[in-house]
Amino acid sequence: MQGELELPPGFRFHPTDEELVNHYLCRKCAGQSISVPVVKEVDLYKFDPWQLPGT
Repeated sequence: MQGELELPPGFRFHPTDEELVNHYLCRKCAGQSISVPVVKEVDLYKFDPWQLPGT
C-alpha cells in the first residue's frame, strides 16, 4: 500500500503509561503537533466496535 509506514522487522510499539501521558496526551491537550506515525487518530463515535480500523 502506498503511504504505509515501513518499520523494521520486530518493531514493537509498547510505551509505558508515563510515556503515553507525557509524550502524547499532554501534547494533544495543549494543541501541539504529535509526530508519532505509529499512533493513528480515530473518531470512535463514527464506528461501531466491530467496524473499528484494524479489527
